[in-house]
Amino acid sequence: MFHRLGHFVVKRAWWVIIAWVIASIGLAAFAPKMSASTDESEFLPKHYESIRAAALQEEKFPAEFTPGAILLFERTDGGTLTDADKADITKISQGLADKHLPLVEQVIAPSAQTHTISADGRYGMGMVSIDKTKMQTDEYGDAAKGLRTEGKKLAEGTALKYQVGGQAAMALDQKESSSATDAITMVATVVLIVVIVGVIFRGVLVGWLPVLLSLLPMIAASGLIAFVTKLFDLKSSPIASAIQIVVILGVGTDYFLFLMFRYRERLRAGDDRKSAVANGVARVGEAIASAAGAVTVAFAVLILSELGMFTALGPALAISVIVTALASLTLTPALLAVVPTKATFWPGKKWMEEPKGARFHKLGKTVGRRPGLVAVLSGGLLVVLSLAGLGYQGTFDMAKSMMPKDKESMVVMDTMMKGGSQGAADPTHVFLTTATKDGGKLDTGVLEGFGAKLGQVPGVASVDAEQKISQDGTTADFKVTLKDSAASNEAIDTITELRSTAHPAAPSGTEALVGGTSSVYKDINLAMTHDYKLVFPVAGLLILLILGLQLRSVVAPWYLMASVGLGFAATLGATTVAFLKIGSEPGLMFMLPIFIYLFVVAIGTDYNILIIARLREEAREGRSPRKAAEEALRHAGPTVAAAGFILAASFATFMLAGNVLFAELGFALSIGIALAAFVMAMFFTPSITALLGKKAWWPGHGAMPDHGPESIGERERETAGRI
Repeated sequence: MFHRLGHFVVKRAWWVIIAWVIASIGLAAFAPKMSASTDESEFLPKHYESIRAAALQEEKFPAEFTPGAILLFERTDGGTLTDADKADITKISQGLADKHLPLVEQVIAPSAQTHTISADGRYGMGMVSIDKTKMQTDEYGDAAKGLRTEGKKLAEGTALKYQVGGQAAMALDQKESSSATDAITMVATVVLIVVIVGVIFRGVLVGWLPVLLSLLPMIAASGLIAFVTKLFDLKSSPIASAIQIVVILGVGTDYFLFLMFRYRERLRAGDDRKSAVANGVARVGEAIASAAGAVTVAFAVLILSELGMFTALGPALAISVIVTALASLTLTPALLAVVPTKATFWPGKKWMEEPKGARFHKLGKTVGRRPGLVAVLSGGLLVVLSLAGLGYQGTFDMAKSMMPKDKESMVVMDTMMKGGSQGAADPTHVFLTTATKDGGKLDTGVLEGFGAKLGQVPGVASVDAEQKISQDGTTADFKVTLKDSAASNEAIDTITELRSTAHPAAPSGTEALVGGTSSVYKDINLAMTHDYKLVFPVAGLLILLILGLQLRSVVAPWYLMASVGLGFAATLGATTVAFLKIGSEPGLMFMLPIFIYLFVVAIGTDYNILIIARLREEAREGRSPRKAAEEALRHAGPTVAAAGFILAASFATFMLAGNVLFAELGFALSIGIALAAFVMAMFFTPSITALLGKKAWWPGHGAMPDHGPESIGERERETAGRI
């Protein structure tokens, strides 16, 4: 199949290139516009309690609002607010209301009555209602921008420092931060690829080829993703674009190197340019397709996730990988077929020469001679790192982790926490309602006792003495202030206790629903637990099936998956040590284990597939298991090392973004890819295969001599492509 594909592409190279250009431009031109959501509650299904509570609040208390923006007032000298300061605050707040800024519905000045003056008297916190129907538009963030600009003008000439935080301000800051992150990621990744690939192949053009070849797939994939997102009404995460850039550039470079090393290898064996391209596709096409299939499956199963962020991200990344793989098997060989060989490797002149005593030849001999020792050492390293993962602790403060700490919305949040006003800014609401039961009116005589029970829950600071009753008399709103920050693990634990108390305490004929930000985080935690139990096993089984079909073996896929599973645990352990033991973070972001699992399992399987495919190829030529391991590492080792190093370095660029989430993602994924390439694929997999011998291919005939299109004699003239 891939032999025929290679020859087809070479014969019609210009038609293939033109088809890619037209398709990419067409998809980009007609793709619908997408907007990313920063509201965690939008990523949860409607059956979760926090979402049901939010819907009930919207229906029964439409006049109530969760502030879209928070106005923070403090003295420039850090002192206590004076009566004159408070008068200025009221004047500024009224001035903002009088300006009738777009989407701004109401501005409420801070006051002692609303508990929005901090206990120490240093901070005042104003509340702004912003049109919630515009939350997923740029206008929502623009409202915060207007509040910042106009408010600071009004504060001129006073002793006050004025800042704007809250959801709208976070949306604005997140947009600016994401744009910067995407730019940093793109530039750093491109520089890494150009320099490293150029050094490997000692050429200028060849260094730029994987970048240039990624442009059309990136454009085409973005267009397809936009169509799919709109068609299935999926949510778009603000981190998706940066990850997509690295996936397409990184995975595309991997597949480029898979083909490029074989292309150079065939040129060194005496093939002309077009024959070398066609034979290269024939040799690595199956490995690329299988690797892409494993990655696609790992991403696609995220559609089973309960979190909208992942149900949107999974298909987006799956589409990116499919498009990249198609480009690697068609566009890349087409371009190599039309570009003269000397131009491809210019200005290098020694690309046809075989280096002597290459390091991978020596590594191959070590693995072939001492497979048992290599297996113990490489496996032992993974086990030791895995044990460190027992100290894993998650955190759910997504907004705070996705932006640099010096962003104004983050400064406001931290200041409110220091001033003790965080509870007032983001309270928990417990609703007691008959609306979901018999529909009758509430017995107000039971409210006081119910509220008293809520106040006894550990972690609850206070419950408002007076409860708001809905206009139809069916629902009461108990405003509960927690002792801890809404996004903290302590607050989430309090929600667990609050629900355990509120549900059985609800009088007959009523139902208690716990809502608010902390309740949303609690439900995200529950959704993640669901995903761990469903998404992980399904992805693992499907990848196992792909490996079995590709290798025609029952045995090999199991130890390949076991090695990748160890890689996942080792990556989580190394990240835990770096950020929780050595660093000072309270926990790792809640979605990090899923990202580690997907990227390490999927891309780790890529490298295993490349090595195991070469192992089978060498075994089919009649080599002993140990000799096959030696030759496989000698020939495929440079490809795995180069691809792994580039992808790990690409993910490491995330750490330049300046926020905690991308720092953790960058570190974890770069370490995971490094372990997958330099420990699992290069040592653990070939050493285990050498120890198992022909049993590794049972019940297929993977180790049987292959006298296919080329005879053994012709294959023996091939020389290895090395760095």
